[in-house]
Amino acid sequence: MTQLHVLSDLRDVPDFAAIVAERVWRAWWEADGVALATLRARLDESLGSGAIPATFVAHAEGCFLGCVALIASDVDRRPSLTPWVAALWVEPDTRRQGLGAALTAHAIEAAFAAGHAQVYLAAKPALAPYYLVRGWARMEADVDGLDILIRRRGG
Repeated sequence: MTQLHVLSDLRDVPDFAAIVAERVWRAWWEADGVALATLRARLDESLGSGAIPATFVAHAEGCFLGCVALIASDVDRRPSLTPWVAALWVEPDTRRQGLGAALTAHAIEAAFAAGHAQVYLAAKPALAPYYLVRGWARMEADVDGLDILIRRRGG
């Protein structure tokens, strides 16, 4: 990243909750007819005291730059796999500067710090290479049109 940024837990910067909810909703939920209020209620679960769910925010000088979530489950057909890195979003004007990788790494470390030996991620096949070159491994292909990736501690 060329500009100085900070990665914070949403619990420490709750003023960013509205913009996080709006970005995540528009990217993944709006087209499916899910109400913004429904997504906001799910995001607000990240404000609790548990390690999971958690949302991490990248920001600089009071400006939102991006976010990522660490959640218990992201793929209904794989309920035993937990936790998941999900909802990685980087503002368009700050992309291709390493912020997505930094946010993802932060979420991975949070999962490991919470005692998990591995963490999962669901990606569209076209986006999977982004993660594969960053240390993720493909665990399964085409689970409801998604690749299931895994990242192990020390891997």
